[in-house]
Amino acid sequence: MNIVIVGATGNVGRKILEVLEKKNLPIENLFLVASSKSAGKKIKFRGKEYEVSDLASFDFSKVKIAFFSAGGKISEKFVEKAAKSCVVIDNSSYYRMNPDVPLIVPQVNSEDLTNIKKNIIANPNCSTAQLVIVLKPLHDEFIIKRVVTSTYQSVSGGGKAPMDELIEQTKLFLDNKEIISKNFTKQIAFNAIPHIDAFADEGYTKEELKMANETKKILGPNIELTATCVRLPILVSHSESVNIEFEKPFNVEKIKKLLNDADGCKVIDERKDGGYSTPIEAAGKNETFISRIREDKTILNGLNLWIVSDNLLRGAALNAVEIAETLIKNKFYGKK
Repeated sequence: MNIVIVGATGNVGRKILEVLEKKNLPIENLFLVASSKSAGKKIKFRGKEYEVSDLASFDFSKVKIAFFSAGGKISEKFVEKAAKSCVVIDNSSYYRMNPDVPLIVPQVNSEDLTNIKKNIIANPNCSTAQLVIVLKPLHDEFIIKRVVTSTYQSVSGGGKAPMDELIEQTKLFLDNKEIISKNFTKQIAFNAIPHIDAFADEGYTKEELKMANETKKILGPNIELTATCVRLPILVSHSESVNIEFEKPFNVEKIKKLLNDADGCKVIDERKDGGYSTPIEAAGKNETFISRIREDKTILNGLNLWIVSDNLLRGAALNAVEIAETLIKNKFYGKK
């Protein structure tokens, strides 16, 4: 099995390498690719040093699977070219809503991998990925009508530069020095910004619309979802406050059991000080953690949850590698 990582020097590309290091995928040859600016850099993997190649000249016929983690513009330019020779797992938003491209979270809708028309598989938005892995077992049992979510997202969702800026702004703030934001619309240090991605229709941001549209594509078109997405001064892990309205009645203990038994989920829900998960505990972990599980008494069949997950893992690198694992397990490497 020959594999290439496009965007190998970025946040998600490096995280994919970390995940592959721990997994037992049958990798024969690994290729690391990035822009000409990063070509020539050296990265270690399983004790061996690899040199980063220039994307513009890479021959995709040498690999079976290509991970793309270099942003939408790069995906737009290179993914379909690569897909003529191999299966592409794309982490950008570019192909997510393309009707001919499956949008996959393996624990939720791996059956959609049987219908790959373009040799391209899309990875969902990080905030969607951790949400649907929790919604799936509940939807199967009680049928979800509506979801209202507010997200509390870490700066790593925007890449390495925002992470560096948060650290720098924090130092400037504590030294009582002037802060000029570069990667944020307002100061991020010791603040909360209710604005992720560009504004789109009717006052919603693209991030909020992604959550609604992607959840429908992955779980089903009848689920209504509305979101408010907020950036917080946190380096890693996204949190979500989730309100769910079901068609069928439920009890909280059954909810807890369904979630604890679900692949990729872990319930931490003690009704005492500290009996819940926070971004710090979730960082570096594969699971999506669910806490503060309680009935919403204001609506019929209503439930409240708190969800926390490492966005670089669950929402990007881990999900991408699990898609590859599913392909390999089923001996499926794309269309003939």
